[in-house]
Amino acid sequence: MDEHYLEDLKQAGLTLTDDGRVCCYWQPSMPDYHDNEWGSPVVDDRRLFEKVCLEGFHSGMSWQLIYNKRENFRRAFLDFDFHAVAQFTDEEVARLMEDPGIVRNRAKILSTINNARRAIELVDEAGSLATWFWQFEPRPEERPLTVDLAWWKNAKTSPESVRMSKALKKRGWTWVGPVTTYSLMQALGLINDHIEGCQCRDKFSVQREMLIRPG
Repeated sequence: MDEHYLEDLKQAGLTLTDDGRVCCYWQPSMPDYHDNEWGSPVVDDRRLFEKVCLEGFHSGMSWQLIYNKRENFRRAFLDFDFHAVAQFTDEEVARLMEDPGIVRNRAKILSTINNARRAIELVDEAGSLATWFWQFEPRPEERPLTVDLAWWKNAKTSPESVRMSKALKKRGWTWVGPVTTYSLMQALGLINDHIEGCQCRDKFSVQREMLIRPG
């Protein structure tokens, strides 16, 4: 393989996978998540709620750590059925604080339970979580012409993520700062932040084009 080509990929924030595909530089650390999930549109309320909660746990920690514990989180929080999580009591909190399979952060555990209750209210307000969250999808003209490495490294928030954060906080949600909501927008596929040249970028662009928006 031409070393100059590999260096050019690296400078662009890309990498060549073992099977010969060009992908974002971080693909080797979480290949399935990169290739099949990150940037794929999510409109199922339970999966959407899961992503909100895991992004909250992600705050101040590595995403790879949270992702590797995801099945444990699903078990601990009843597959993120927010109607069930909303009923958690102090006994469940104590159980979760003793669970080594998850991140035992009391504030974040309590936040998940609180946000489950707020999620029920949001469904009553908007009809579904997906309908509410997808209203923050930016218009094409609000997105960069090219998602290159320089832009990608500096894109920690956006006007839409700030608005989403403020709207959620107004409704009593917690651990939903603008950096967290921007990361959530990436994870939900409200935006496609795969770096230009990544072969998964086109795949998720097509998914977004074909998506029937909720609401």
